[in-house]
Amino acid sequence: MRILLLASAFNSLSQRLHAELRDRRHQVEFQLAGDDEELSATVARFRPDVLLAPMLRTAIPQEVWSELTCLIVHPGPPGDRGPSSLDRAIQDGRTEWGVTVLQAEAEMDAGPVWAAEPCGLPEHGKSDLYRNEVSDAAVAAALLAVERVASGTYVPQPQHGPGWRRTVRTRPFLRQHDRRIDWAADPTETVLRRLRAADSQPGVLDELCGGEWFLHGGHREPLLRGRPGELLATRAGAVCRATSDGAVWIPELRRRRTPGGPATFKLPAVTALGALLPPLPEALAPLMPDEGERPGWSDIGYREDGPVGLLRFAFPGGAMSTEHCRRLLAAYRFALGRPTSVLVLGGGRDFFSNGIHLNVIEAAQDPAAESWANITAMDDLVAEVLATTDRLVVSALGGNAAAGGMMLALAADEVWCRAGSVLNPHYRLMGLYGSEYWTYTLPRRVGAAEAGRLTEQALPVSAAAAERIGLVDRVLDCGPGEFGANAAHLAGLLAASPAAQQRIAAKKAVREADERAKPLAAYREEELAVMRRQFFTPESPYHALRSAFVHKRPVPAGLLART
Repeated sequence: MRILLLASAFNSLSQRLHAELRDRRHQVEFQLAGDDEELSATVARFRPDVLLAPMLRTAIPQEVWSELTCLIVHPGPPGDRGPSSLDRAIQDGRTEWGVTVLQAEAEMDAGPVWAAEPCGLPEHGKSDLYRNEVSDAAVAAALLAVERVASGTYVPQPQHGPGWRRTVRTRPFLRQHDRRIDWAADPTETVLRRLRAADSQPGVLDELCGGEWFLHGGHREPLLRGRPGELLATRAGAVCRATSDGAVWIPELRRRRTPGGPATFKLPAVTALGALLPPLPEALAPLMPDEGERPGWSDIGYREDGPVGLLRFAFPGGAMSTEHCRRLLAAYRFALGRPTSVLVLGGGRDFFSNGIHLNVIEAAQDPAAESWANITAMDDLVAEVLATTDRLVVSALGGNAAAGGMMLALAADEVWCRAGSVLNPHYRLMGLYGSEYWTYTLPRRVGAAEAGRLTEQALPVSAAAAERIGLVDRVLDCGPGEFGANAAHLAGLLAASPAAQQRIAAKKAVREADERAKPLAAYREEELAVMRRQFFTPESPYHALRSAFVHKRPVPAGLLART
């Protein structure tokens, strides 16, 4: 079928559907929503069989939906209506939810239902749930709906009449007044639900250190206590704040924009507050907690299961700042000192990594210098993984990976990913050539021709397609909550394999032969020579593309053509 994918942003779900539909041999074209005339022109030119809208902030014009079957992916079960469906479900403490694919009509979310799929809502932030449980349900429902449209025989279920058995409930947009936290009265559970329901957008508006800030993300703190609303400590760039009966960690903040002032964006909480932050203790969490120890939230952690080391990390949005890279490198070196034969890197349920931290770079006094510091820190980390020859290293991608984060994964001996992962092994959309030794690792996995296609076309790759072309070695068909345990189990089988020690010995020989043919330092030098020009040339497209991405502005016309 010819499918027009319409969305307000090419977000994670839009990318996953784009990749999954192409895998099924559909002809897919993406259209950014917002310009009705441009949409009508695209429909007239492309002549789609169906329009599929996975994420919309604006309505489809009547002249389009009255002439073409338009399918809307709504993040709520049948009968649920309104623009803040998932936010309300999380804030209300719902544990079971769903996704509905319905036909666009004049009344929002009121069209006939083409497909629906249930999903659970475990205790995680909205963005995590959206990329995982909700995305799994949305893809299943959307693919079924497309099949039903293609059949030409399926009649969608109207949301009225004797055949409709669901309660219809329309709820308004969830405003900041309804998200507000009362630190003196709200228990920790309520605070966490409100923080999770607003993550990563729009955040919860609050007062902090004499200013107004949007709070992004929330994790329970088991030990620290203080006066409700008081800041208690910092950890890994986050701040800990006391509730009425406990405390929570808040990883990111965004200053409220003043009228006529510059746009604001999310930053690590400590970075965002800067000099406004009062003197606070750094409550370090042990990298490898003792049995029974309750250190609470940390963005990096290590544990062992017999001969398997498990080094997990989870950075907001998958972005890795210079500091993130340096701390993860220190943790990796700690793991190398442990008596294991297999080391699993990753294994969390959400993003693996998206590479350098564009928000931190944008906020820096000298973005070019910070870009350089960040990419060299990423290279240091990847180099350490590539140089590991005394054990097998597995990258375990429970969620999405992109750009330098994907290349970090490729530094391992094996790459495993969850079936719902979306991979973007390219840098071009940010106007960059790329580093992280990609000119060594990507061609050796997929071949020079495929590496060229992936980096030039700059399209998302599904987990199934990635396995087919050799970008990953294994796809785990499981839910997001089971991925980490499944990866650990498989790593245990790998460590117990009679061939494991032979593979380690062979790996060392291959690395030595590759080093003689062309040293890793040469790949790094060549890549960074290009990156240096892109970072330190003011008119380089990278700077405008980065700023547009961080501030969520449209990309200037013709800019990508210059990359």
